[in-house]
Amino acid sequence: MNPYWNVLVSLYYKEPYLPLLKVLSEKNVHFYSTGGTASFLRQYSQYVFDIELLTGYPSILGGRVKTLHPKVFGGILARADNPQDQNELKQFDIPCFDIVIVDLYPFQETVAHTQQAKEIIEKIDIGGVSLIRAAAKNFERTIIIADPKDAALLSQLIQKGESITYEVRKKLAKKAFAITSAYDNAIFNWFADTDLEISVPISTVYPNFLRYGENPHQKAVFYGKIEDNFTQLNGKELSYNNLLDIAHAIQLIDEFQENEATCAIIKHNNPCGIATRANIELAWQSALSCDPLSAFGGVVVCNKQINKETASQMDKVFFEILIAPDFEPQALHILSAKKNRILLQRKLFSYSRVEYRSVLNGLLVQQKDLQLYQDFRVVSVRDLPEYLKNDVVFGLKAVKHLKSNAIAIVKNEQLIGSGTGQTSRIDALKQAIHKLKVMGFDTKDAVLVSDAFFPFSDNVEMAHQAGIEYFVQPGGSMRDQESIDYCNKNNLCMIFTNMRHFKH
Repeated sequence: MNPYWNVLVSLYYKEPYLPLLKVLSEKNVHFYSTGGTASFLRQYSQYVFDIELLTGYPSILGGRVKTLHPKVFGGILARADNPQDQNELKQFDIPCFDIVIVDLYPFQETVAHTQQAKEIIEKIDIGGVSLIRAAAKNFERTIIIADPKDAALLSQLIQKGESITYEVRKKLAKKAFAITSAYDNAIFNWFADTDLEISVPISTVYPNFLRYGENPHQKAVFYGKIEDNFTQLNGKELSYNNLLDIAHAIQLIDEFQENEATCAIIKHNNPCGIATRANIELAWQSALSCDPLSAFGGVVVCNKQINKETASQMDKVFFEILIAPDFEPQALHILSAKKNRILLQRKLFSYSRVEYRSVLNGLLVQQKDLQLYQDFRVVSVRDLPEYLKNDVVFGLKAVKHLKSNAIAIVKNEQLIGSGTGQTSRIDALKQAIHKLKVMGFDTKDAVLVSDAFFPFSDNVEMAHQAGIEYFVQPGGSMRDQESIDYCNKNNLCMIFTNMRHFKH
């Protein structure tokens, strides 16, 4: 490396970049910086120059304007193969910046801990974003570092004496534009919140390139910080399908955070087993017994610590992923014996209040389904026994996370039958009844929950023939009365919730 390379540094969080800064200082590069960053750099290098001396202007407007100056951006954007650019650098005495190291004001972190608009707005970075974009645009000559991971990469290349190739520079530029894009998106979503009462808080995220998408022939990228949500204790790299199932598993288990020990098993974005019991070992056994065939290769999620006894039982079954708030050391030892088994320890994190998916050439955005029912009304003559109220709530939580058309049949806080993703509600019901019969469950005192209304009484009649006497549905069909009349005629109980839970 040329000992007289010029490096522009503007950092809010300095420590993550310190290893690279030390390596550069050993090469006697010339650092250009402002304020606190310049003071920080002087601990490690004697070649630190204040931007103010270069531009002839001090930091003004309370720090809002520091680097926005032609002598700064000229030094970043000047093209190496353009004679006019090079002449103008000499004419105006502008140093040519070879490396730009910049991070951004913590806008998202500020949004997360305060609702004070003035404080949030002050954390909208202007100069940093501009510096990153300028350096990334001129990547053929200027190296842009806007992520500590890339700082480590550059540090290694410098220490090994390797050249910074075109491909590396372009990769760094692509990462830089991803960072500024996500940052701008987060700012937009905060402003959108003030108008729409819907926000999509996206962290400053970097592309995590996955092995492939849903299938090996599809490329895939995850934009996000997995480490903010979990600590991975064991297992292989997470895949596209893993992340889909994990997201579904977390949203499902969070319905049961206030319950006793609950375990759920997810397969292809659908729960195939859910149970709440007095302890986690019993919860696991009951969840598995819902449908052990479908559980093979699934994702397991629990709301309590995994102990040694439960781990010993779990180890007998093949599953890809286990998510829990904690693991006893002996449990972790047992479960991590299989090197590819993914073990994730949850962290506390807040959800976005909305969800979105790509459709055609745009995005669909909606509020997340965060409620269970709007009203809870017995519409039949027969009332609901007190001892079944927990099962009604359990069933609503289960059916909410099954793909539509969906039927959940529950008993003793266990999913004993489910019909999911069917094109008719009759088919969903047939599937649910078939499942529980194959597994040998008794329908006495079982509760059937539907994600949407029964358009005809045939659903109730079929379930009644299978021995089910308690029904929960949103109501709202023009022919609701037919189902109610059938229940009254046959001494069955029906409850309306006035809230549909379609999940496409």
